Amino acid sequence: MDFFEVIAKRHSVRKYADKPVEKELLDRIIAAAQTAPSSKNTRSSAFMVIEDKDTIAAVSEMRDRGSAFVKDAPAVIVVLGDETKTDLWVDNCAISATFIQLAATASGLGSCWVHVNARPRVGSDLSSGSAEDYLKELLGIKDGMRILCVVALGYPAEA
Repeated sequence: MDFFEVIAKRHSVRKYADKPVEKELLDRIIAAAQTAPSSKNTRSSAFMVIEDKDTIAAVSEMRDRGSAFVKDAPAVIVVLGDETKTDLWVDNCAISATFIQLAATASGLGSCWVHVNARPRVGSDLSSGSAEDYLKELLGIKDGMRILCVVALGYPAEA
């Protein structure tokens, strides 16, 4: 598939076949994300690949709407930014997450971005806690690392 076919074919996929994503594909997708440009070449983005069903189910509970479908994805990639390296970690992560989605499409996978940064767990009320704080505690993410989004990945379910 050439680049323009990948661009034309990429869309959000929220229903996945019950089939694991091969480690080689996940490694290739992460390798592609690591080539994404970053502000002043800070390389502030990092990635956490999750394949454990129970952990994925817990990740899907980060928000009360918009993230429930994640529980059926065979893999998720948490896109993190190191805010100690640059104040442009959000921008860098967004570019990296886009590379993840394009690489997934080129590999025959479906994907969907679920935004985490500055999103509340319940409705639009941040006093209920943030999706990011929930995930940081759940996944043991160290101080200085921020979460922009979670990208759900898998083979698209047959329509």
